[in-house]
Amino acid sequence: MTQKQPKKIKKSIVRNAVSLFSNCGAGDVGYKLAGFDFKVMAELDERRLEVCGLNHPDAHLVKGDLNTTWRDVVKTYKDNFGDELDLLCACPPCQGFSSARGDRGKSNNPDHGMRDTRNLLSLIIAEVAKELRPKLIVVENVPAFLGRLVRDPKTKTPITMAELLTTSLASSYKPYYLLIDLCEYGVPQTRKRVFFTFIRKDIKFLNILDEKKLIPFPKPTHSIGSKKRPITIGEAFKSFNLPVLDAKSLETAKSDYANGLHFVPVWDSKRYEMVAEIPKNNGSSAWQNLTCLNCGETDIVLSRANCPSCNRPLPRPVIKSRNGRYRLIKGFKTSSYRRMNLNLPAATITTASGHVGSHFTIHPNQNRVLSPLECAYLQTFPKEFKWGDALKKWGHSNIREMIGEAVPPKFTAMHGKVLYALLNGITSRNLLSESDSRHIEAKRKLELKINNSPLEVI
Repeated sequence: MTQKQPKKIKKSIVRNAVSLFSNCGAGDVGYKLAGFDFKVMAELDERRLEVCGLNHPDAHLVKGDLNTTWRDVVKTYKDNFGDELDLLCACPPCQGFSSARGDRGKSNNPDHGMRDTRNLLSLIIAEVAKELRPKLIVVENVPAFLGRLVRDPKTKTPITMAELLTTSLASSYKPYYLLIDLCEYGVPQTRKRVFFTFIRKDIKFLNILDEKKLIPFPKPTHSIGSKKRPITIGEAFKSFNLPVLDAKSLETAKSDYANGLHFVPVWDSKRYEMVAEIPKNNGSSAWQNLTCLNCGETDIVLSRANCPSCNRPLPRPVIKSRNGRYRLIKGFKTSSYRRMNLNLPAATITTASGHVGSHFTIHPNQNRVLSPLECAYLQTFPKEFKWGDALKKWGHSNIREMIGEAVPPKFTAMHGKVLYALLNGITSRNLLSESDSRHIEAKRKLELKINNSPLEVI
């Protein structure tokens, strides 16, 4: 089940790796399990980098803004590891692409795309690649990375960030794309992401991939056509076997399990009543609560904030306006203040997992949000992942952000395994066909103008 991680395979050849935008190093744990040894890791946030160092104790850590520190990454690797680099991993910030951001503007407006300067950080990947010439480059981001327009820093013409990155690497690397929901790979949550694998053009196994019409990604394990279906949150929770929590009081909202990471915020009585009223297990929301808890009036229309009989605020997402009247909170009524469905994979674990009004954050049948530990397990962090004093020093919100922005190591271990095999001259039976719909869909969304581009799109 979710907590069972792939066993570390005995490796005869050490494969060196470098990580950019490393976060807490969780995604890189998967590639490490597959046989890649991370020599240099870089991250802006020193708190995340500290956790990263706990889980990659032999790596050289580079702290700071990669706009200026990428040269330090290059120098650190060259000075300490003169050998050729096998893998460069990068998970550039996705906030400017994410649909959860209301201020990001229209995706087809390049000037809106330039509002967030982090959108251009992916170009650093190309700068580091030109210096270190890795055999493989892996990049992960949200699906909107394929289509959001920015402006080319040199020509100022509109272009997608994905195309800009691919163009920057086109002379030396062959690109492969995959648009997937990670629940198809045994991750017990719906998590749609795009992955790029760039292979240096002089690498011999490229010819083998071309001849067999394969791409360097693993086949899904939990999808239509595979032996298993996606793992539901109910099945995942059963495998976690964690103590029951309740947001009603300090005593019921915490446990000593896993150094205190299995705990939740305590709610005031009104919020607790609202959540307790939501039907359990089927994905219902507080917006649909129909009964007044004061007078018992039922079947109250969904547009009301207060009871038509006694005027008491309803157990819905309600706020009191300055004029003294109650109104419904403005929010995403399709996903906010809503329980997860016990019989489906969990909703995407985000940085806002501790907020009851965020995207599907309420436990299927307990009156609380998910604990940081549950979020980590749903992200397939291994049990032995080290947090050190992170909870005590920085609080649960910071840990939730690290977890929400991580790449699930269950997938990276699978991906890393096929990449390691290719580097050793082995074409795994687990490789996807270039005709796979996940690959075709990624190409379609990328919308490269092939006739006007020097790219060789695979």
